[in-house]
Formats: sequence, C-alpha cells, structure tokens
Amino acid sequence: MPTPPAPSVPAATTAPTSAAKAAPAPAPTPPAPASAAPAAPKLPPLSPAELAPDGDVAAILSADHRDPFSFLGLHSLQPSGRLVLRAFLPQAKSVAVVDRATGEVVATLERVREEGLFAAAIDGRSAPFAYRLRLETANGRIDIDDPYRFPPVLSDEDVQLLAEGDHFRSYDMLGAHPLTLDGVAGLAFAVWAPNAVRVSVIASFNDWDGRRHGMRLRHDCGVWEIFIPGVGAGELYKYEIKTPTGVRLPDKCDPYAFFVEPSPGSAAIACDLSRHAWRDREWMQKRSTEDPRRRPISVYQLHIGSWRRRPEDGNRPLTYRELADEAVGYLDYMAFTHVELLPINEFDFDASLGFQPFVPYAPTSRWGTPADLQYFVDRCHQVGIGVILDWVPNHFSDDPHGLRSFDGTHLYEHPDPQRRKHPATNTLNYDYGRREVSNYLISNALFWMEHYHIDGLCVSSLPAMLYLDYGRHRGEWTANRFGGHENLEAVDFLRRLNEKAYERYKGIFTIGEDNSGWQRLSHPTFLGGLGFGFRWNLDWKRDTLRYMSRNPVHRKYYHDELIHGATKVFDENAILPLSYTDVAYGRGSMLHKMPGDRWQRFANLRAYYGFFYGHPGKKLLFMGDEFAQEREWNSDISLDWHVAGEPLHGGIQSLVRDLNHLYRSAKALHELDCEADGFSWIDCNDADQGVVSFVRQSRDGSGTVVVVAHFTPVARRNYRVGVPVPGFYAERVNTDSEKYGGANIGNEGGVTTVDEPMHGRPYALSLTLPPLATVILEHVGERP
Repeated sequence: MPTPPAPSVPAATTAPTSAAKAAPAPAPTPPAPASAAPAAPKLPPLSPAELAPDGDVAAILSADHRDPFSFLGLHSLQPSGRLVLRAFLPQAKSVAVVDRATGEVVATLERVREEGLFAAAIDGRSAPFAYRLRLETANGRIDIDDPYRFPPVLSDEDVQLLAEGDHFRSYDMLGAHPLTLDGVAGLAFAVWAPNAVRVSVIASFNDWDGRRHGMRLRHDCGVWEIFIPGVGAGELYKYEIKTPTGVRLPDKCDPYAFFVEPSPGSAAIACDLSRHAWRDREWMQKRSTEDPRRRPISVYQLHIGSWRRRPEDGNRPLTYRELADEAVGYLDYMAFTHVELLPINEFDFDASLGFQPFVPYAPTSRWGTPADLQYFVDRCHQVGIGVILDWVPNHFSDDPHGLRSFDGTHLYEHPDPQRRKHPATNTLNYDYGRREVSNYLISNALFWMEHYHIDGLCVSSLPAMLYLDYGRHRGEWTANRFGGHENLEAVDFLRRLNEKAYERYKGIFTIGEDNSGWQRLSHPTFLGGLGFGFRWNLDWKRDTLRYMSRNPVHRKYYHDELIHGATKVFDENAILPLSYTDVAYGRGSMLHKMPGDRWQRFANLRAYYGFFYGHPGKKLLFMGDEFAQEREWNSDISLDWHVAGEPLHGGIQSLVRDLNHLYRSAKALHELDCEADGFSWIDCNDADQGVVSFVRQSRDGSGTVVVVAHFTPVARRNYRVGVPVPGFYAERVNTDSEKYGGANIGNEGGVTTVDEPMHGRPYALSLTLPPLATVILEHVGERP
C-alpha cells in the first residue's frame, strides 16, 4: 500500500509579528509508516450458493450443463459486482490465478468438489482481466490458459451466413482450426448441432472427458464453438453430444474433419492444411485462361488401392507420396492429360471403393496424410497433369460415429422415411432441401478445389439423386409438388453447386454420370441445364462395346450400334468413358469382351481404341485397360503389370501412348470435341464391309484428320474415301502396325489425294485397310 503524504500546515489568517518571525518554525510531522495505513475492508466470504450453486455444479460434474460458459471462467456477480472464478480441473491438486500481464498470483481457488471443481472470489479487482491458471498436478506445476476466458470464435457475419446457408467457405470456420486469440495459440472448434442440448470436445488432451470442454451454443445458427488454448495440429478429438432427452449419442467424428485416424478408429485429427508450399503456379495460371471444352482431355481413371502394391511389404497399396513418385512419371510417359481418382473421402467399407463416404472433408488415411495428397496433386500439376476426383454428394455412410442422426435428429439425412435411405445400399441420402446441408456439400466441393487444387469433380450415379422413384416400387415414393418424379431439391442443389464452382475457380470442370436421359445436363443453368461441364456418354459406350463383342460376321446387322452415338454426341459436352464399371462386377476385362482367337481379340481391341480416340468427345480409360489386362479388375490386388512386358500387351500400351500424343498434338481431334462443326461423316453406311469413316477438323479448319475404322478380319485394298482438301495425308496411327502387335499392313506412311470426287467431296484417298484396324491420317499439305 502506498505511504500517505504528510499533512499540510494550514496558512496563517493574519500577518505574523516580528516576534513571531523570530520564533523557530515547528518541526514537520513525519509521514506515518506504511504499516500504520488503514487496511482495505475485508469482504465477507461468498456463500456456497454464490460461489458454486449446487445445480450448476451437479450439471458440470455430470456433463449436462447446457451453457458452461455462463458458469465456468471469470464472472461478475450481481448486484455486488464481485468477481468469481470457477474452473473444472480434475487433473489439479491445487489452482492459483495468475495475472497474465504481471505474473502476479492474485488468488488461490478453493477446491469446491473432490471431482476437481475449483472456485474463489477475486477481490481487489473490479473488472475482468486476462489471467492464467497455475496448477499443481501429479506431474508437477504447469500454467495453462482457461478456455472459458476467451470470447466467441465466430463473427456475427459468419453466424448470419451459416444460418442462411450461404457460407461457401464454411470449412474455414467449422471443424478444428489453429488460431491465435488474444495472443494465445490454440485450436478453435465449431460444429453444427442445433438440436443438441450439450456438445463438448473430447480429445487426447483432456483424457476424453466430456465434462472438461463443454462448448458455447450460437443460437442464431445452431453452431457450438470453443477455443482451447495450448493445443495444436496432430491432436485426436471427437464430439460428445447429448440429445434433448438426455441421451448421449455415440461419440461423433467431426463432419468437417480434415484428417481421420486409421480404421477401426474414427477420431478426427486436427490438421493445418496451409503448410504445403505449392509449386504449381504455372499450371494454375494456365488453367485459369483455358476453356476445358477446347482442351485435350484424356483421363486415366485410377484406384489407388490396387494400381500397384508392395509385395515385399505385406502387399500393401502405395501411399500418396509413393504414387507421386511412380504413377505421375508413368502418366506423363503415357501422355494422359488428367488422372481421375476413385473416391478418396474417408470411408469405412473397403468394398464400396469409397462410394460410401464417412467424412467428406478428409482424404482417407489408408494411403497417407492430407499433406501427402497435396504433394501428389502438386507433382501432377508440375508435369502438366490435371487431377479429377470422383465426388460423392448423393449419399453417406450409415456409421453411427458419422453424420447419421448427428445431434439426435435427422440432421444431414432426409427426414422423410421414403427418401432417407439409398435403395441399393445401406447408406443415407442427404437432405438437399435443407439450406445448411446444401451449404455443407457445396462448401465441400469448393474445399477440394481450394486446399488441394483439384481441377475437376465427377459426380456418379446421378439418377439416384435426380429421381424420387429411383430403385423404389409403387407406394414407396411420393411425387413432387408438380406431380412428377423429379427430385426438385436435388436439381436446385446441383445447379447451385455448378454455379458456385465455375464462378469461383476458373478453368475447373464438373462431370455428371447419368444414364437416365436427363436433358441438358451439361448445359448452363441459365439455359435450363444442370450446369455440369461434361457428361459421360454412357449410351455411346454401351452401344459400341456391344457391337465390338459381336462376331465380325454378324456385325453388319448391328451397324447402327457403331454409328448411333455420333448422332447424339453433340447434344451434350461428352466424355467417352471406358471406366472401372466396364471391367468389374462380372463383366470381364476389355480384352475378353472382344471375339475371336487371341490375335483377333488384340486386333479388335486395338481397332476399338483407335476408333475411341478418333471419335468426338473427351476420353476416359480405366487403369489396366491401357495394356489390356486379361483378367477382370480386382480392387484387392495389384494390376497385372507383368503382362505389360509381353509383346501383344506391350503393343496395346504403345498404341494408347501414341494415341494420347496424337490426340493432344492434333487440334482437329480435340478443339471441337463438343461441337458439330468439328465432325462430319465420310461414310457411315458401309455396313457390309464393316467400315466407318469420318473427318475431324479444328476451329480454323487446318490440320484435317481422317479416321477410317475397319471391323472385319480381311484386308481391303484401294478403299476410297472422300476428303475436303487436296494434298498428302500422313498416316499418324495404324493400329495394325507391327510395333503394336499387328501384321503391318498399311499405307507406307501416308497417301496423296486423287482428283476424283467421292462421298460428296472433291478429292479422294485410296487406302489399304488392314483387317480389324483403325487408320488415322492427318493432312500435312506436301509429302515430306
């Protein structure tokens, strides 16, 4: 206490006399010693009801307190204004309160309950202040920051956007994020559970004790939040949630978890995705300036778990980083432009191939960490390969630790029992009509583009989303408000998804897989479309594979199967997909779909691949098909890489590589893939000889390409086709070439036109057509 000043001497009221002047001045009164200062009045102790009301204490100890922030931490009691601090610290033997600014111990908390509840009045302070808690524990003394002294994490703007379902970066606010608040580093947790009566973070740092970190409810948006200081990336955590009836649900994984521990565990792992130093600036800048419809897109569809395995290490799959070191070089060598990964969102059921996601924001830990996946994408981009994800917004896993009945109600899944479950699997359908759920999914799509630089998303099984009666019998579904079977909520969701993706990330594209005949799927939303960038042309695939599986003797009777696809290919922006579904589920390999003896099967497949690459539409080929794996694909074992060293298999591999190079270099084969101006038939009616021929052209009309596909096992000499411009046509690819395993019948490098009209064109080429082969020729002007 400061020493009081000496009392002042009162001034004289009259002038002093001379005698008075001569008199000695009185000695000043010495200041009173500090010990003599009057002590501050001692405040009476708080009553137990003021210090720690029984009801609040019981609720804290039973993990039932609905608003722990109103009880724990530093509070001003009314009407007295005295400060009281409460803390639940079961690990502590004693607790002192330390002023964070000065380091001074200002109070010692009383142990109110043996379970670890401490409380005390903080006298001598009139306003809340920054403090720390000094704990004496079995492991010694530690100083910690109290989570209950920090303000809310979400801003008012975040709360409003979340409530409206318009927070398309919700992944930046919900989940677990490293944060420095009031100069203190820690993790901010936030989770949407509007119908829960209590939510707490349980984690490795609090011994999975749901009493210790109860969260604050932001009522306007139904989000629970808390900032926990002193913890960071790498911590395992879950949410403990209680329903309005007091039932404690199975501990829930964070819906916004960026990383999840390996199965059979289901805890989220706090993760900082901002640490990767991206080196793909050149790719990203180039992507933002290009129209995907004009670019060559040749996709290699890949399942990470079975592309290649390590037999010397328990036959395990490659990790993301190993894939970056091995697959990226292979894809670059094979000249694919993109790789499409089968779903990598964390999932439980291996046989689902990832199509039953468990946590949509987390790449599965089966193959590495989020940083490892970022490294893989970065490496792809550095060599000019785009990355597409199979993305699953149509259903989610029924795992009790996941989204199912997340807060005790049907929060993410549809509340209508007729629409809740996917009819073909034991999974749950999202409620697209709920704005928060729609926001969750759209944010997820944008999340992969933002944090992983993903270039495209492919949405499979669209009919299950688009139709209320998909897989259901009469009486098992209810019509929409117009009396139809279309799922109007899903339609609105898909349109909004595509609008937001294309608006925010230039150069990306989305792909829809639909076999229902939905019109204008890949047309802009303002024209009544769903807004996808591309659509899988499943009709083309079905018809042409059916044609190829027939005996060549009979093919002339089914010629329409070969040409029908081109009549509708420009109705949508098409991708021609030879996907995993064509070589699994009892369908056999691509090679075994082909008829004839071994040589003929390979020749048929080579001819088909030549036709495939020459035909309008972007390309997609499943792994293993590029070297004609003989057995059906098995997701539990590696591809049969050993057969690629055999001449016929290696020949197919060389053919696919050359076709990719040609597809990329010849603008006529990709610039107008999606426009009728780039394609015209030469002759589509030669069913008797099993030949189709057509012209491909670029936007400026240069580099005309002629494709002639022949599907009978006899050579045809002097076969004439009409062409639009005169000159020399170089034979760029002949699938019967000896280097591909063929008989080497061909046109000796190219053919010069003759001045004879043919097929309505002023010039003609006289070709030698090998048996079961496709020939691709490019106009180069003069013969080299």
